[in-house]
Amino acid sequence: MKVYDRTAVDRWQTQWVPCEEMIELSLVSCIMIPGRGLSCLLGKCKNLERIHLNMCVGVRDCDIIGLAHKSRNLKSISLRVPSDFSFPLLVNNPLRLTDDSLKEVAQYCPGLESVKISFSDGEFPSFPSFTQSGILNLIEKCPIRELSLDHVFSFNDFGMESLCSAKHLETLELVRCQEISDEGIQFVGQFPCLRVLRLSKCLGVSDEGLQPLVGSDKLEILDVEGCPQISERGAQGAARCVSFKHDLSWLY
Repeated sequence: MKVYDRTAVDRWQTQWVPCEEMIELSLVSCIMIPGRGLSCLLGKCKNLERIHLNMCVGVRDCDIIGLAHKSRNLKSISLRVPSDFSFPLLVNNPLRLTDDSLKEVAQYCPGLESVKISFSDGEFPSFPSFTQSGILNLIEKCPIRELSLDHVFSFNDFGMESLCSAKHLETLELVRCQEISDEGIQFVGQFPCLRVLRLSKCLGVSDEGLQPLVGSDKLEILDVEGCPQISERGAQGAARCVSFKHDLSWLY
C-alpha cells in the first residue's frame, strides 16, 4: 500500500481499513495527526513486514511504538525524517522521534533485518531524535543485515568501532555522515560479515581510511560517490568491485 498525501484518509478513524493482512506500507509526504487518519493505521498492521515513512510530518514515538507492538514480523523499516525548519507551521508541536521508539522496535521486532534512517537537508535537527546509543542498541538486539544512515550526525567513529560486534551486518551505507573519519572507516576491516560498503558525500573520509582494505579481499562491493577526499586511485583494490563517482556539485 502506498499513500502520498493525507487526502481522504482522515476519515479512516471511523472506517474499517483492511490492513490486517498488509505486508508492505509506504507513506510519502503525509501529515500524521494524533488519533486520526494514518496515525490510526500504524497500530493495526499485524502482518506488516516492510514500512517506509518518507517525509511524514508529525510521526511520534507512540506511532512507531504502536507499530512495533502490533507488527512483530517487521523485517524492514525506513525513516526519512523531515527537518522542523521545513515546516514552520509545526514549530509549537515539533516532530518527536527518540530512542524510545527504537528501543521498542528492538524488543518487539526480533526479525528486523534492514534499517534506513535519513534526515532531510538542512542544519542539525533542533528536536530530540535518535542517538548513536539508540541505533547501536537496535543493531545489537536485532539481526540487522543492512544499515543505511543519511545525515545522521550523531553517528561517529565510536559507532563504527561498535559495529565490529555486528555479526549479521552485510551492507553499510553512509551518506553525509560527517562525524565519521578515517579512523572510523578503518574499523570496516573488522566487521565480521560486511560485504558491501557505500560512501556518499562524506567529508571526513580519505584515501588513508580505505588503505587497510586495499588488497584485503574483505569487501565484494565498494561504492564511492561525491567524497572529496577520496580519489579513484585510493579506492581501487579496496573491494572486488569498485564504483567511483567524483561528483562534488552537492558542495556548491
